[in-house]
Amino acid sequence: MIDAQAAQAIVAARPRVVAALAARMRDLDLAEDAFAEASASALVAWPHQAPRDPAAWLWRAALRKALDAKRRAAVRERAVVDAPEPAPTPEEALMAADQPIPDERLRLIFVCCHPAIGPEARVALTLKVVCGLSTERLARAFLVAEPAMLQRITRAKKKIAQAGVPFEVPGPAAWPERMEAVLATLEIAYAQAYEDAALAGETAGFAAEVLRLSGLLAELVPDDPEALALAALVRYAEARRPARLDAAGAMVPPAEQDMTLWRRDLVAEGARLLDRAADQGRSGPRQILAAIHGAHLSRIETGLTPWADIVRLYDILLALRPTPVTAVNRAVAVGEASGPEQGLAALAEVATDRLADWLPWHAARAALFAAAGRTAEARAAYDAALALKPPPAERLYLERRRHALA
Repeated sequence: MIDAQAAQAIVAARPRVVAALAARMRDLDLAEDAFAEASASALVAWPHQAPRDPAAWLWRAALRKALDAKRRAAVRERAVVDAPEPAPTPEEALMAADQPIPDERLRLIFVCCHPAIGPEARVALTLKVVCGLSTERLARAFLVAEPAMLQRITRAKKKIAQAGVPFEVPGPAAWPERMEAVLATLEIAYAQAYEDAALAGETAGFAAEVLRLSGLLAELVPDDPEALALAALVRYAEARRPARLDAAGAMVPPAEQDMTLWRRDLVAEGARLLDRAADQGRSGPRQILAAIHGAHLSRIETGLTPWADIVRLYDILLALRPTPVTAVNRAVAVGEASGPEQGLAALAEVATDRLADWLPWHAARAALFAAAGRTAEARAAYDAALALKPPPAERLYLERRRHALA
């Protein structure tokens, strides 16, 4: 069985190899399929440990798979296949000295976020290609049905093929038209990791990766307030990471965390980034989100969570980003600031047609019902949340709260 280090090497090599294959073959589906086949071969060829250069091994294996698939397709079409060009290394394909973006994963994100594709499809496609998120997980992240998400991704790939979209890194002049999709990709990728307090699932590596990439992006576009704000909010959220689990491994909500465990260095770094974003004189939703995280962290100084201020920030965010996710989070803050019945009233105003499979909605209802003394309704809401198979830390937290109802 392949060891954990080798498995991590495959995950780390994915963006570089898939990007190189897509650039070479001009076909995203072929690039993904070839990498998957190469990874399967690695499971057999690396029984105990990865080779010295896993990315190069996977690149060669995947390129052979892709060329074989091309040849088979050409034979089926009775076409003559030209001899392949000498295979470039991943470094030759993606790490040229004149590349304006000095990171292979971030480069691939910019490549996939082409303006010819619709904004939401752009983000979904990028999360699938670059991060390897399953269609099921993407559907949950976007609060849509899985068939709808599959259709969205399929259409985006067809658009790329039909429009002849080049698989090349755009110059800085083209960055603004792609920036929102790039930021949304990183934000959603981080949200997938944030949902798992113990970092025990498939998206565990996203937390550290987005922390790094958001910082790099803030350096590349130092005058973009939303890029700066994204880097700030990720640092604010990661500052609380050491306090997110209790001794039993259960998730601990922000208001109950041990402040002495919060990372002051990341708090300070986030504050500097948010100040720089404010200096640009243009506000956006990520600045408000970062400010909400900052408000939770202000408990370091005051000893209290300023729930009324957080509600006001959510009011602003709801105007900028009127989504069910924003509305649910606002309702939780209203419940803390004004009482559980007011929180439930705010939650009742949220359109629920897209929330049945979204765990935080059920957890919010359960907590507010419990605080209001509506035990039967709280128990049903906890059961609904637990039925969605939350990660281990969140499951333990929900089970503990449900048991406390008795």
